Amino acid sequence: MTTTVAVVGAAALVTGCTGNTPEASESGSGSGGNNAASSNDDPGDTVVIGFSAPAADHGWMAQITAAAQAEADRYEDIDLRVAEGTNDVSAQIAQVETFINDGVDAIVLLPFDGDAMTPIALEAMQAGIPVINVDREFSDPNAARVTVLGDNYGMGISAGQYICSELGDQPDAVVAEVAGIDSLPLTQERSQGFADALAECGLDVDNRVAAEFTVESGEEVTANLLQAAPQIDAIWNHDDDQGIGVLAAITNAGRDEFFMVGGAGSANAMRSIQAGDSVLQATVIYPASQAADGVRLARLLAQDKGLSDLTDVEVPRQITLSAPVVTADNVDQYIDSAFES
Repeated sequence: MTTTVAVVGAAALVTGCTGNTPEASESGSGSGGNNAASSNDDPGDTVVIGFSAPAADHGWMAQITAAAQAEADRYEDIDLRVAEGTNDVSAQIAQVETFINDGVDAIVLLPFDGDAMTPIALEAMQAGIPVINVDREFSDPNAARVTVLGDNYGMGISAGQYICSELGDQPDAVVAEVAGIDSLPLTQERSQGFADALAECGLDVDNRVAAEFTVESGEEVTANLLQAAPQIDAIWNHDDDQGIGVLAAITNAGRDEFFMVGGAGSANAMRSIQAGDSVLQATVIYPASQAADGVRLARLLAQDKGLSDLTDVEVPRQITLSAPVVTADNVDQYIDSAFES
């Protein structure tokens, strides 16, 4: 018997399943967990998994796909079919249609656009194919059997709380924000969490710009920010990929009176934190293991298994990963699982 699972787009490894892979200690966001083996590790019916994600046009997204493949490679009973990454919604819809026509048993999908991909995900669910939705949510909860999410609001909370811990005794401190793509709900959630956390210590965002998760856009908007704000005490940059450009603009402007907190948790950001060679003082994790978690969950669903660390016999409907702050004090715990920008 061959069981088929399609995975479309994704990010990384499910924290709640750390006991379910042969090498669980090598996956996840570095936050530890129970690495005990379980009967879930025993080979079962072959699971064919189709995987499709947005184009790997920055380091985090590239790591999403790489982590999903690495997770599949850990199991002899997974056959992963990887569709070409695309930012074309029509092309991604066609990929899911192919998975449905092939009779797959599950689909793990990191949609380029959650709203646009909802109808085809619903079609898969109606065809009896469980869908694992990763990172960017569908507009209808019925379109997914399981949703695996990073904590975007929690990222903002973590960044704001860290800045409060550094500046909370300075009520006039100037805080700046370099956001991502403002039209995306994830950016809106990050900014809301940031504002809410700052408010707890009497601070707010004094200067804000939005980039596009690219090096070029990060450098351009930060140059504009620095011209508009002659004095800054702290900056939160939502994304470490665009952060390369953010830091370049800061260096070019000769500014160093502030500290910066990054976002997502890239390896180059963590190396800079280790070295203490820039204004970057911390970064907030947004795990690139979500798609790998999706692959793992797809296998469990296809083989009628639950999470071995839970009493409940069913896989949960939603898993939200944590958003810890990485500093020089704990960077060694996280850097080995970080993605390269």
